[in-house]
Amino acid sequence: MVNVNPATKEEVLQTVKECDVKFIRIQFTDTMGMIKSWAIPAEDLEEAFENGVMFDGSSIEGFTRIEESDMILMPDPTTFRILPWRPQEGAVARIIGDVYRPNGQPFEGDPRYVLKRAIEKAAEKGYAMNIGPECEFFLFELDDKGHPTTNLTDHGGYFDFTPLDKAQDVRRAIDFALEDMGFKIEASHHEVAPSQHEINFRFGDVLTTCDNIVTFKYVVKSIAAHMGYYATFMPKPIFGENGSGMHSNQSLMKDGENAFYDPNTTDQLSETAKQYIAGLLSHVREFAAITNSTVNSYKRLVPGYEAPIYCTWSASNRSSLIRIPATRGKGTRVELRCPDPACNPYLAFAAMLSAGLDGIEKGMDAGASTDVNIFQLTEEDRKAKGIESMPGNLKEAIDLMAASDFVKDVVGEHVFENYIEAKTAQWDDYKAQVHQWELDTYLSVL
Repeated sequence: MVNVNPATKEEVLQTVKECDVKFIRIQFTDTMGMIKSWAIPAEDLEEAFENGVMFDGSSIEGFTRIEESDMILMPDPTTFRILPWRPQEGAVARIIGDVYRPNGQPFEGDPRYVLKRAIEKAAEKGYAMNIGPECEFFLFELDDKGHPTTNLTDHGGYFDFTPLDKAQDVRRAIDFALEDMGFKIEASHHEVAPSQHEINFRFGDVLTTCDNIVTFKYVVKSIAAHMGYYATFMPKPIFGENGSGMHSNQSLMKDGENAFYDPNTTDQLSETAKQYIAGLLSHVREFAAITNSTVNSYKRLVPGYEAPIYCTWSASNRSSLIRIPATRGKGTRVELRCPDPACNPYLAFAAMLSAGLDGIEKGMDAGASTDVNIFQLTEEDRKAKGIESMPGNLKEAIDLMAASDFVKDVVGEHVFENYIEAKTAQWDDYKAQVHQWELDTYLSVL
């Protein structure tokens, strides 16, 4: 029987042989989270495992300068997956790798390395992070030239099905492809906005799950294109409709037990959980430029569209930035609701994990749960309660990140400087544009 989830070099090479794999797509992400990929012949894979694959890092966003461009990608055998939508004869697989410098040292600009470093710091304190992301996306029509549009594929709403959910077959094909690649699908459904969908897969350790997020986005886009649609993880593609989030469920394990669960407290949340929450609330504005990484991200973070903008926590209130789902015991978790799927998951979860650990280490106080609808409070009420808001735009988020020693320590100086430079350039380009809203509002009256 073929091993569909090989975990060692030897198992991968055996699977390649048994499944007639001809090409391997080597993949990693740049600083911004964009997948980079190239193919090598299957017969070169063993050599790649031993010595890595050389590439030019100077052409990758946020990596190296031209005078120090040589980089090596070392494939991680645990990430090997056959692409099920490709032909079975002469199959194609993909594998994610870690980036190294020619001297054999990990490249400090590799987002996967940034996360691994955060995982190691957690392990030193006895903790391991599990996460469960909820990735939302839109399916749109293509024009007659194959270019993406924002033309709706349906007018369905939350949990609607055929005939309102006209892209159900596309989502089902995505589900099957993900399952063929070893994903355990927990939920797949139409979301609130027209043409919007969500597929949730089972939680797991943070590194594996971040690899899965990268894979998920790759699969969704590939299957949609194969079936004549365009899938986008843009946070807010349609004015007046809900945007796409990536609600991020997270928990810490210690000595095999969920460190967030305490059956002896009123809400069954441990002191560790409360301190973790406090750490997230303390730093979330500083790392918002990572979890909400685009100009468009802040079009989603406005009142009235299920996207929380106020820095509070609650056991039930979905207007809070942090929600505590009702499940307890091993399933006790904290849900941060601001991230969106445009982010680089490796950097985003490195920031979340580090913020939570900082709260634990410093014994931070999360304060009382906020159980009122914050959207209905006046500005004076929010000020009186000390409720802060998320940044209002990417520029504000960049400025908060640039002033943050915490974020600089988490991502390292190389990523920190390159990330801020890239995002500042995006903002400068955006603010110089003349947008349709300005023409509609001012052209005929001024």
